Amino acid sequence: MREYTLSYLRDEDLLRDLAQLVARDRVTTAALLAHVAEVDARRLYVPAGYASMHAYCVEELHLSEDAAYKRIQAARAARQFPALLPALAEGSLHLSGVCLLAPHLTAENAGELIETATHKRKSEIEEVLARRFPPPEVPALVRAIPHIPERTSLQLAPGQVGNEAPEVAPAEYTPEDEVGDPSAEQTLPSNERFLLQLMIGKSTREKLRYAQALLSHAVPSGDVAQILDRALDALIVSHEKRKFGAITRTPRARGVTTRRPCKTDRKRYVPARVRRAVWERDAGQCTFVGQTGHRCKAQRFLQFDHIEPVARGGKATVEGMRLRCRTHNQYEAERELGSAFMRRKRQEARRGAAEARARAEAEARARDGAKEQTLDVFAGLRGLGCRMDQARRAAEFSATLHGATLAERMRASLKFLGGRPGQGPAPSET
Repeated sequence: MREYTLSYLRDEDLLRDLAQLVARDRVTTAALLAHVAEVDARRLYVPAGYASMHAYCVEELHLSEDAAYKRIQAARAARQFPALLPALAEGSLHLSGVCLLAPHLTAENAGELIETATHKRKSEIEEVLARRFPPPEVPALVRAIPHIPERTSLQLAPGQVGNEAPEVAPAEYTPEDEVGDPSAEQTLPSNERFLLQLMIGKSTREKLRYAQALLSHAVPSGDVAQILDRALDALIVSHEKRKFGAITRTPRARGVTTRRPCKTDRKRYVPARVRRAVWERDAGQCTFVGQTGHRCKAQRFLQFDHIEPVARGGKATVEGMRLRCRTHNQYEAERELGSAFMRRKRQEARRGAAEARARAEAEARARDGAKEQTLDVFAGLRGLGCRMDQARRAAEFSATLHGATLAERMRASLKFLGGRPGQGPAPSET
């Protein structure tokens, strides 16, 4: 312990040693970020049994969640913009400054922004970025908040359980999102948001965390508001069935996402009884074990994986299935089928998903346009003297014409009414 007792040092020696330690710490930080960036790029955390670089830093390197988050963000920025590392080593830029600059750096502005941030405090860098990249305007809002009793004084912020937000943030991040903003965005208009304040016990907190893990596919952010909304939906359906005999669909096993098999993927379909048994046997956790014997602790984005690939005759039995997180499921597939093959399959899947989204958006626009035209047809028929019920039926008929223009819908409506406003529909042909 003597090396940590410094009372014997002279003042000038103490100050000199401190300056030298700070200089070495800067160099060490730059080297650490270079190592983090390379391990992350090679995805070496995957064969070690971790679902993400963040999980590796926290569980294997024993960094705090916040320290891991900042270093991964800075390391990825430094890999893309290498000038950040010498600036860190020299002390002209600090780690917090790198994290502030990272989201705004581009090939065109990197040199200028790094130079502008040189030897500036965190607050000064924030001011520079605020002027250079102003946030979107937010309208002022004054809202009266009713008195809340003292026993419900704990506020739930978006994505927060109790007062322990860091622990409730997703425990495992995918490589794509682990350095994103962990806070959930509020997308509802201000007049549709309500403040919820309450105290919850430990068991409720654990149930909430488990619900976040089960719904990680549908709600990747783990947003508490969305989890609560889904929980209330399920509760209402359950009690409606009990009280009123309401007919409801049988819920999926333990909240695991799945879909009905179609003719092309029946071989990959996993029966519900098998899913339940595998989930309980594997305790709702990824079963991948790394080279050092570490079992992956991921409980989010879990997938049912065939131990023997389906292409080689693998069966959807309890003995033939296992739980794997998305990261290790892809890793096993790359080991079995090759990284080039899986890369091509992922590209094809992304293209297919993009095309499906484009089709869905086009169909939605077409439906919206048809609705507007139907309202215009109704208003036009009413203006021509049609009774309300006739105008409504004719407008509904015009809505069945796909891809028609407003003029075509109007002509079809008049024909439906027999050609003259105020008359009933034309008799059907026999």
